[in-house]
Amino acid sequence: MTQAMGRRGFWKFLSLAALMGSALSAPAFAQTAVKVTLDWKFQGPTSFFLIALDKGYYKAEGLDVTIDSGQGSAGAVNRVASSAYELGFADVNALIEYNAANADKAIKAVMMVYDFPPFGVYALKSSGITKPADLVGKTLGAPVFDASYKLFPAFAQKVGIDAAAVPRKNMDPSLREAMLVRKEVDFISGHYFSSFLDLKAKGVKGEDIVAMRYSDFGMDFYGNGLIASPKIIAEKPEAVKGFIRATIKGLKDMIADPKAGIAATKKKDPLIEEPLEMERLELAISTNIVTPNVKRDGIGGVDMARLKRSIDQVALSAGLKTVPTPEQVFDASFLPPAADRKL
Repeated sequence: MTQAMGRRGFWKFLSLAALMGSALSAPAFAQTAVKVTLDWKFQGPTSFFLIALDKGYYKAEGLDVTIDSGQGSAGAVNRVASSAYELGFADVNALIEYNAANADKAIKAVMMVYDFPPFGVYALKSSGITKPADLVGKTLGAPVFDASYKLFPAFAQKVGIDAAAVPRKNMDPSLREAMLVRKEVDFISGHYFSSFLDLKAKGVKGEDIVAMRYSDFGMDFYGNGLIASPKIIAEKPEAVKGFIRATIKGLKDMIADPKAGIAATKKKDPLIEEPLEMERLELAISTNIVTPNVKRDGIGGVDMARLKRSIDQVALSAGLKTVPTPEQVFDASFLPPAADRKL
């Protein structure tokens, strides 16, 4: 009897061990699916999302994250507005325009990434353009949804030129820099770390490029940040908080080791040119992400008075009939404490 009981105890032990092993290997909790849209293709400056994904930071927050490329900030805003995506990376100024026209379906930014905006216009020295006044009568080329293009009227007013005296030509984003090189347009608008480097990639020497960044002319805009659909804010606020915590970890990793960002981007898109993306990423970090404000206050937040000034500039530029308040554009309640956002 003792031997039989011993055998029964042995098999019972094995069964219990198997059950415990199964429980340990199962997920501790269900993963919440979250779809994220970028504003553009996979490039160095957005590699922090991919780092957070690859290192399991989102998974550790209970999130099953999918990240897709985009076709401009306006498109990213519309994707989130339609609830096709819960979260997006988009220019906050495009969000301001959307909210002005859709007050009943307003979307909020919940984290700022580009504390200084990358907006600007670019010409070749051979065009004779050296200063803003030279843009009058010259043709501006850009995609219609380009953030710098949409904000050009505000830039024109700031520098004292008539935006109506600047002819426009719109094209597909892939043709923008090529058309400038071929002199089919006189100058183009775009993100500094994109247009400037894409021109160099097409054989233009850096010293032959005239860059006029809006921020250098006193335009105090914010740039891109994380936007969230009303649906996920209402139904899954903890998922938003967890996503931001994980994203900040990815951002810190990217800032500390840009090579890790390029490796993550290369993994996602094997066709990227690594030296070009490294230069693009380093430019974005030094000029748009790690600013004096961010060094002082940490990643992710905004100054509401500054945001109010930028909203007023956008309203003037776009002729908005309804002007959103800063609180209707940015919600800081999902951010971790400031101490956790310090670099």
